[in-house]
Amino acid sequence: MTAISPLESIHKKGIFGDHHKKNESDLIQISEVKALKIVQVLQYKKSTTILNSIKVDELELPTESGKVISNQKTRILWSAPRTWIVMSSQEDIINEINKKCNDKDFAVTDISHSRSIIQIKGEQTKEVLKKGIPINFNKFKKNECASTVFNGITIIIDFIEKNPDKFNILTLRSFSESFYHHITDASLEFGYAGV
Repeated sequence: MTAISPLESIHKKGIFGDHHKKNESDLIQISEVKALKIVQVLQYKKSTTILNSIKVDELELPTESGKVISNQKTRILWSAPRTWIVMSSQEDIINEINKKCNDKDFAVTDISHSRSIIQIKGEQTKEVLKKGIPINFNKFKKNECASTVFNGITIIIDFIEKNPDKFNILTLRSFSESFYHHITDASLEFGYAGV
């Protein structure tokens, strides 16, 4: 059985909004990120495991609030105290995590099928996000993340790249269509390309 992505039936490719006399490369790009494993790792309070002794895909678990550590295949987001979200293109990442995080000290949950990831990229990206997210984007930096809301929908925002700004935004699969409509509607003013 082939998995159907959360936005399979609604994500449209093409150019939309105020794009008249603008280069396509200057437009905001909105896409759905597929084929990533998303794993939540939670360390139990009673655990005495030292975190810097654990590496997932050669990456340590970040211990600072809102920090992200990454390499070419994997990003590890600090989600809450003793809680992380691991996103990876490595197919067997959950097996690697299970080997390094024993079940007496950690709860490891594959949440890939319950989440949707929308990527938004471009010079005006922060202006779009400011329309619905109560974060000070002047202080939000590359490789930082935050749990927040966008027009009442709970999301996790991950700042991936600068110049142009690129963000991955995770939301529950059940809210992905509503979130997609909100983010594309907020992008119409600047013009966007569905890719």
